[in-house]
Amino acid sequence: MNKAELVDIVAKEAGTTKKDAEQVINKMMDTIIKHVARDEKVTLVGFGTFEARQRKARTGRNPKTNEPLHIPAKRVAGFKVGKEFAESVNKDKKGK
Repeated sequence: MNKAELVDIVAKEAGTTKKDAEQVINKMMDTIIKHVARDEKVTLVGFGTFEARQRKARTGRNPKTNEPLHIPAKRVAGFKVGKEFAESVNKDKKGK
């Protein structure tokens, strides 16, 4: 599913216009991004937690030349799935 398909489904299930559904989805994504960039956790109970994580510097290899190269430390976005989400994914497909 892509974003346009998500907008269509949300609009239909919420009984609203596609334009309104897209605005809400965009604002939600913008808000999550803004707060995670500030090192804040965003927790949606049952869905999951978005947070910034620190990745350590390490040595990698250039796959073409096999030469070692330095990969600097950096912050990355992380997501930990919530309990209800994980349980839903792990349910038997017959139990749909």
